[in-house]
Formats: sequence, structure tokens, C-alpha cells
Amino acid sequence: MTSSPKVDWDYTKLAATYTQRPPYAARAVDRIVEACGQSQPKVADIGAGNAHLTVELLARGCVVDAVEPNDAMRSIGIERTDGGAVTWHVGVGEDTGLPAGGYDLVTFGSSFAVTDRPVALRETARILRRPGWFACLWNHRDLDDPLQRDIEALIRRRIPDYGYGLRREDQAPVIEESGLFEPPTVIREPILHRVNVEDWLAAWRSHGILERQAGAEFDSILTDIDRYVHALGVDEIDVPYVTVGWLAAVRGS
Repeated sequence: MTSSPKVDWDYTKLAATYTQRPPYAARAVDRIVEACGQSQPKVADIGAGNAHLTVELLARGCVVDAVEPNDAMRSIGIERTDGGAVTWHVGVGEDTGLPAGGYDLVTFGSSFAVTDRPVALRETARILRRPGWFACLWNHRDLDDPLQRDIEALIRRRIPDYGYGLRREDQAPVIEESGLFEPPTVIREPILHRVNVEDWLAAWRSHGILERQAGAEFDSILTDIDRYVHALGVDEIDVPYVTVGWLAAVRGS
């Protein structure tokens, strides 16, 4: 296994708590896998991290090549998928190192926004079979939920211009502008997670966008969130999410 390529986002310090993040809505993953029309599609899962999406693909019969540049995240992913139909690789979305025309589906679970997207789309088209599919997806907290509104207020008290960047933007324009894919289908599947308070607080420690924008304030923001949630005096909370994704067939399919 070669050394990790240089990437702009370093998840090393966030890896240990990333497994506490909520799973994607099952129906969203079902729709992506079903698009392949096969019982055991060959999938390249790019930016696979600690196997957050990979485990869901394996559960649906996919044969997966998981690509992850970060050593800490990849080691957790390897452990979580031990014995599964998966092979792990060092690489990035722009240069996966995977063979051309080898995959029915290429997925980016919460990773597409941290790539050079036009370059990653060209690489995706290169490794896809015809027919073949591209999918990117994220879990978005429902910011209309009262708890989430209060959390947002705590964050913005310390980071007034806090933003979510590309992950909450419409991905259709960059997909269509590539000229490599058919117009994408938008996937939106709501899901309500009842989670242990301590697990949910731990998941905040893996929040890459918050950590990147907060800088030296990151620990203070986490302390603010901890205090607020513990003051609720409950052991579990209901957290509404929406799994949002884009699914597109590669041209020539």
C-alpha cells in the first residue's frame, strides 16, 4: 500500500468519532444501488472514509473498491468491513488509481464537495462502465428543527459567517456542465434518528466543515454544544435529517 496522497482536508483528528455520525436514509441508498439493475454491482466508493457508506453498499450485495487517502480513516474502514466483499485503496477522487471501465457505480458519500469536482467527474467517467452511474450524497441536519436552530445560534455566536460550503449547494450544474453525464435525478429522503446524547455529541467532534472554519474556537464551540444539550436533561434526542443526493447516468450508456 502506497503512502497517502496530499489532500486539502485532513480528517486524522476526526476519524475516531466519525463512526458516531448517523447513517444515510436506507431508501436513498436503495435507489442508488437499484439504478444499476444488478444484484451484485461493482462499485467504486470514493472518499470512503471509515466505511460510512461502504457498509451500506456491502449490505445490498455490492462488490466494492473503497478509495480513501487518510490513513486513520482508512484503517477504521478496513476494520469495519473485515470479511466483506471490499478491497481498500489509497487514492483521491481526482486520481483513484482504479482501472478504466471497471465499475457499474461510482459513489461519493459526503466526499464529493472536498474534491476538485470537474476533475473528479472526469475520473468518474473514466472508471465507469457503459451503462454506469455516478452518485453523490450527504446527510443534512434539518435546520428548521428547534434543537438545530439553537445549535446553529451557538455556532454563529462564535463564527458569525459560518457556512456549509459546497455540500449544501445544488450539484446538478457542475454535473451537467461536465458534459459527461445525463441530467441528474435529485434524491431527498428524510430520516429521523433517535440517538444517545453522548453519541450525538461525539459525532460533532468529526464535523470537518465546523472544525475547518472554527479553527482555535472549535473546542469552545463543542463545549457550548455539550452544555446546551446536557442541560436538556435527557439521555436520547430525536434528530431529523434529510439524505440529499444526485444520481446521474454516464453518457454513452
